[in-house]
Amino acid sequence: MSHPDLPRGQRAIDFFPRFGVPFFADRWPTVPERPGITIRGLVEKPVTSELAALGILPRHEIVADFHCVTTWTRAGVRWGGYRLEDVLNTLVPPRARPRQARYLRFVSLDGYEVCIDWRDVDADTLLADQLNGQPLSLEHGAPLRLVAPALYGYKNAKHVNRIEFLADYRRGRAERQTLAHPRARVAYEERGRILPSWIYRHAYRALIPLALASYARAARVAEHPS
Repeated sequence: MSHPDLPRGQRAIDFFPRFGVPFFADRWPTVPERPGITIRGLVEKPVTSELAALGILPRHEIVADFHCVTTWTRAGVRWGGYRLEDVLNTLVPPRARPRQARYLRFVSLDGYEVCIDWRDVDADTLLADQLNGQPLSLEHGAPLRLVAPALYGYKNAKHVNRIEFLADYRRGRAERQTLAHPRARVAYEERGRILPSWIYRHAYRALIPLALASYARAARVAEHPS
């Protein structure tokens, strides 16, 4: 249902679905026994660290609404993990020494790729490994996912295993397919990069049942493979 406290064009739902571009519905990545994260791009030397190395950082928990660009919102989601700024400022520079970069590109175990603008990283931007007090499930992005509450859901990459420092913006497959806006700020209703936002609202809303069906079918197949 619509609610006056929600951002323009959003409607609250009472569940938190696995959701996205249908192309990725059947992609259930295998999580390594000892998962890690690699830093590449504009760095003097690429580095890879096990996720266990993040344990030296303070943990943070936030409660935030999750806004999908297709107009649904799941209110009050509780995430736990590490501030992205802490990861980049504490773990990365001593080893990788990133040069000046304007964008961060997140690459996932399932092949999903997305860029975010450095300017959109804030204190609530997490690399999360918990959802509602429980370890993150594969359905919602295990072992590690980006959580950026100020940005639409397509920027909140699941299964993150690589971060790249970039000078130029690079669109991932999902963004190319949907003509997605490069920044995706919810407050500015940045849904697409060509048409007015109200057009995307209606178009995306009509596609929600198809996407839900695609992901529900993928879940059934994964649970009962033939």
